[in-house]
Amino acid sequence: MSSSVQTGTIKTDVAARLDRLPWSRWHWMVVIGLGTVWILDGLEVTLVGNVGGRIAEKGSGLDISAAEITGLAASLYVAGACLGALFFGRLTDKYGRKKLFIITLLVYLAGTALTAISMNPLWFFACRFLTGFGIGGEYAAINSAIDELIPSRVRGRVDLIINGSFWLGAVGGALLSIVMLNESLFAGNVGWRLSFALGVLLGFVVLLVRRHVPESPRWLFIHGREDEANAIVDDIERQVEASTGTKLEPVDETITIRQRTDIGFGEIARTLVKRYPKRTVLGFSLFVGQAFLYNAITFGYATILIQFFDVDSGQTGYYYAAIALGNFLGPLLMGGLFDSVGRRIMISGTYVVSGVLLLLTAYLFQQDALSATTMTLCWAVVLFFASTGASSAYLTVSEVFPMETRAMAIAFFYAIGTAVGGITGPQVFSRLVESGETSQVAIAFTSGAVLMIAAGIVAIFFSVNAERRSLEDIAKPLTAEDDAGPAPTDTGTRPGSPPTAPAAA
Repeated sequence: MSSSVQTGTIKTDVAARLDRLPWSRWHWMVVIGLGTVWILDGLEVTLVGNVGGRIAEKGSGLDISAAEITGLAASLYVAGACLGALFFGRLTDKYGRKKLFIITLLVYLAGTALTAISMNPLWFFACRFLTGFGIGGEYAAINSAIDELIPSRVRGRVDLIINGSFWLGAVGGALLSIVMLNESLFAGNVGWRLSFALGVLLGFVVLLVRRHVPESPRWLFIHGREDEANAIVDDIERQVEASTGTKLEPVDETITIRQRTDIGFGEIARTLVKRYPKRTVLGFSLFVGQAFLYNAITFGYATILIQFFDVDSGQTGYYYAAIALGNFLGPLLMGGLFDSVGRRIMISGTYVVSGVLLLLTAYLFQQDALSATTMTLCWAVVLFFASTGASSAYLTVSEVFPMETRAMAIAFFYAIGTAVGGITGPQVFSRLVESGETSQVAIAFTSGAVLMIAAGIVAIFFSVNAERRSLEDIAKPLTAEDDAGPAPTDTGTRPGSPPTAPAAA
């Protein structure tokens, strides 16, 4: 039997009905239920970075070195995330968004809970891999679902703020680590374990909310389940009308779909490589740039504070909280510009500006011109722009490829980009930090800056003008009939007049 089984041809208005919805309480439920995964990821990564020094100390209950935590454990976490993204990304496209965003959260919770009771280094390393495996799957399942449920006119700002919420988790992780590392409150072998246990508690709260988020109607109608898709949209419309007091007008925009129960992996690969080669280069460039900067540098930021600025290991959380706040403010304050000014200008601009500022920071650091406070300020400014660009990388790959390949495309670019910057980065960076030479650490900063600038240049030429456009307009589904309208070119142009200004969320 073919892996791409056709079940019929339908004409549907589901996509247009979802895109014309006014912002409502229902959309907030989606944001809270799905978007909070980035808060969990930020909490997880930051906790390890900040409590890593304490775990490496005598009396922590684990015989493990600081280099192993910032190097091997960090790389295993990222390797798990890459493999999890690919594994669960394929399943998300095949079996649906909802099944997988429940399963991946459960995997994350299991990994984090087991980390809290680690008995030896091998157990700790295995748990870091398992936790990353769940987080990687979350990225593919959640980004797919969010973009398919959020109205097109505000998709950019909502997606960026949600992805940027990673840094709210980072703020929480940094401040939480200060309390948990206070040995007047918790013993040295207890505080760091409680930190991970609290992450599990937050994850269970998210799980309770997430149960009420429906399956993507877009995924349902393509996979031969149009009755379920229409029933879900009918229910969403009832909830939106009840919460906003607005009577929704009918839509007349439809798309004709040849329904299939599955899309073969070969067809997905051909779509990325042959149909959209420029978009593929763009996605790869954006992910490599941001992954190298973040995974290679922020994993060892606490070590930099301790080794180069004589900051006490129990106080690094204060500095990291300031940096994390700058990271979150970038997407929060600039997210709306991606729907008004446009994707091309904003993506390329945030990447190039952050790269240039990082080069300046590397120079000042090498000249010993910075203190712990001014170094933190420099990083906060750099990452104000960099986090906005990094969030736009996820937005880009989730909206510029056809619906049938969306989760797998997110997984592919996340895995490839993160493998380049996130697996090798921590290994190399931990050695540069351990050298004790500012010139060696400056090399890592400079490498991240150059890659960010290069990605920004690629974005100038290859970005897609996706602002305020339906997902089906940006990339026509593979299963769409020819009369559904002309497919967009690989440069992002399209027929017709420019879109209207977005409504406020």
